[in-house]
Amino acid sequence: MGDVEGGIVDAHAHINGAEAAGVYREVCDLYGVTRVYSQTQLAQAESVKGVMGDRIRFVAIPEYMAADKARAFREGFLEGLDEWWARGARMVKFWTAPRFLDFAEEFSGGDASDLWPADAPWRMRIAEKAVGLGMMLMIHVADPDTWFATKYADSERYGTKADQWEAMSRFLEAFDVPCLGAHMGGWPEDLGRLTELLERHPKLVLDTSATKWMVRELSRHGREDLLAFLERFRGRILFGSDIVTHDDHLVRTDPDDPKFGAQLANTREQAFDLYASRYWAQRTMWETSYEGESNIADPDLAMVDPTHYGPLDAPRLVGRSLPSDLLREVYSGAVSRTLDAWYERGEWDAG
Repeated sequence: MGDVEGGIVDAHAHINGAEAAGVYREVCDLYGVTRVYSQTQLAQAESVKGVMGDRIRFVAIPEYMAADKARAFREGFLEGLDEWWARGARMVKFWTAPRFLDFAEEFSGGDASDLWPADAPWRMRIAEKAVGLGMMLMIHVADPDTWFATKYADSERYGTKADQWEAMSRFLEAFDVPCLGAHMGGWPEDLGRLTELLERHPKLVLDTSATKWMVRELSRHGREDLLAFLERFRGRILFGSDIVTHDDHLVRTDPDDPKFGAQLANTREQAFDLYASRYWAQRTMWETSYEGESNIADPDLAMVDPTHYGPLDAPRLVGRSLPSDLLREVYSGAVSRTLDAWYERGEWDAG
């Protein structure tokens, strides 16, 4: 797709598996990605670092694959922050979307009120230690509107999307450090609400990760409206992909014992296409005037309208042709003054 002046920094990915990391590195070379901030499993950090070298910076996360998840998301996460700090992590990720409630209740005996929502006691305790170490925060709240219309339709259980934001705001107001709001803060569908959020929290920046979701929703906004938003918050919108790599993507799976993400990739070639598809989609959206079907199947369409869509249908992808200076800002300029500066010098200048 051609070189990008200044390269591209991916502020949000999940790079795991040494072999898969090698495939991902090839994709980075082809698409101009010079650095990635990765939520890698602690047990895989060393092997992934061996493949990626200085191109990867870690974001502290709990051990999602631990046998004892009740401990992993509480005391284990708290204790693990010290090792993450030693490995260079200067940001800690909190996943507090509604589906975490279902996940956490499974390993908490049905009561996860100390872990959810965003300002639950264990979240605050872990954030307090992280901030004390010198880490900034990262948070994933809410999820697509399509999910609130279906999976989270029970608002008495999950709350509304606005409820998720209120919990996040209480969380942010408790700590005077920068925070990265994953997936455009969880509300790319509504630029007006995002404007209110960014004005309310001056140390909050957002990333464009969850590519499938971003392509669907950001393509629906008028170009001038989207450009005006990006200009207004220049320095606070960072490129991100949400690419997840795993060695299981490179091997054929047994239907009776499916591997991780088996429905997405079963060979090295398929893994390459899976990872590359996210960069192709976003670079096409940000850099070109392309208008057509997205290259990524989007089951959310069928979830909300099964009469007209199947699970492999895709939404429209509408190219935005960002001006070159704004494109550089989204791809690398903003991150250099925010995440890069925090990791390297403990400084922050979102502009």
